[in-house]
Amino acid sequence: MKYRKLGSTGLEISEVIFGGGAVGGILINADDDTRRKAICIALGAGINWIDTAASYGNGASESAIGWLMKELPESDRPYISTKTAFDRATGDFVGQAERALTASLERLQMGSVDLYQVHNRIAGSPGAFPNAITPGDLLDENGIANAMQAMVDKGLTRHIGFTSTGESDALHEVISSQRFQCAQIYYNLLNPSAGRDMQPNWSAYDHKNIIAACAANDIGVMVIRVLAAGVIATDIRTGKEGGVALDNDVASDVERMNNVLTLLKPEHGKRAQVAVRYALRNSGVSGVEVGMAEIEHLELALEAAEMGPLPDDLLAELDALADANFGIN
Repeated sequence: MKYRKLGSTGLEISEVIFGGGAVGGILINADDDTRRKAICIALGAGINWIDTAASYGNGASESAIGWLMKELPESDRPYISTKTAFDRATGDFVGQAERALTASLERLQMGSVDLYQVHNRIAGSPGAFPNAITPGDLLDENGIANAMQAMVDKGLTRHIGFTSTGESDALHEVISSQRFQCAQIYYNLLNPSAGRDMQPNWSAYDHKNIIAACAANDIGVMVIRVLAAGVIATDIRTGKEGGVALDNDVASDVERMNNVLTLLKPEHGKRAQVAVRYALRNSGVSGVEVGMAEIEHLELALEAAEMGPLPDDLLAELDALADANFGIN
């Protein structure tokens, strides 16, 4: 396992991050022995970060991590991050942050976490989509960033971050404020716009090279949805596809992936491995979060990290395909 710097935190994190979310769901849906085995394999392979959130399985993911970590010596425990969403109508962001984090820590059976993150979408207007917050909500004097920093001051978390989903211009404004140390960013080979400038013909949502903006502001980047919720990895649909990036049309993702498949060769690895290797091409990426439904998915991700970045000729072909909007008119 290789390790990369997580922005200004001073932490070195594994290139593969264990995702505790609902899309893979192994910490939520699997039996205890499978969950234990997954954690043991991950840690044994050098993964040193597990990411979760209060909303994952309505607390089930955090609770599973809690008892699993209790089975390990403290010296063997990985970094842990969790997240909460804020209600802008309620206000009292400090109170919201502390109540939510205290509840998470109880489920995690921990006194503090390494990273506490905002889990709302961010937009220029609060009415852009449900539960949206604005840069002002985050950055004003009585805003969420100061509320989150208060949790650092109380010793309940070491660092703070946010899920970088929503409208690109609003996200860039938050990044440029340098108030957060980490951002979770939607980035994959079907929508690489978070990691590069796109051509004018690009028809999916444009994240406007947000990873470069994070690098310029010394903000760590955790990649989310590296498999596009499964579209990249398999032709089997689960109903969990889409829903994170704006204008995320699953049918278009499937069409893009069909065009990618014409470029892939056995030596590039399984489809899921190609996805992980693609994301690791970007030096601004700190780690790639992988959600898994079964042990095999974890093993594939670990093998992908060992394989390293994709060969230059395939990357050039994928770049050309993206420049051509994946052949979509």
